[in-house]
Amino acid sequence: MKRLRHNARVLVTDGGRAIVFRNAGQVGKPDLQQFKVYAHDNPPTREQGTDKPARVNESVGMARSASEQTDLHQQAEDRFVMQIADDMDKDLKAGEFEELIVVAPPVALGVYRKAASQQLQKATLMEINKDLTKHAASDVAAIVVKALEGD
Repeated sequence: MKRLRHNARVLVTDGGRAIVFRNAGQVGKPDLQQFKVYAHDNPPTREQGTDKPARVNESVGMARSASEQTDLHQQAEDRFVMQIADDMDKDLKAGEFEELIVVAPPVALGVYRKAASQQLQKATLMEINKDLTKHAASDVAAIVVKALEGD
C-alpha cells in the first residue's frame, strides 16, 4: 500500500482549469491544502476560427472531399495541460516536492504523459483517471487515499 508523504503534491486538472494541492498532513493522514490554481479561458472552436474546412482534390480522377476542421478548442486545452506539466517539472527541479499524484480525465492525462519530463514521470506516484476539478479538497483527498489503498 502506497502512502502520501508530507509535502507531496496532488495535481487535479482538465483542459480548462487546474488545482495543485500540497499534503500538509503526515504519512497516512493526508491534509490537502490548495496550493496553486490555474484557469484557462477557452471559447469553443466556432468562436475561435471562422474558416471553412479545406477541400482536398484527388490527383487522379474527379474525387473531392472536405478535410476535418481543426479543433482549436482542443488544441488550446492541450497547450494548457502542457504548460501545467512544465510548471510541475520546474517545481520538482527546484526541490519543492518529491512525489506527485495526477488526477485528470483521459484526454488530459494522455497530453500530460506526453508533456511530462522523464524526471517528472519518475516522481509521479500514481495517475487517477477522473475529472475532479470541481470537487472539494476533502473529496479529492478521500478519492486519492482510496486509490492509494487499492494499489
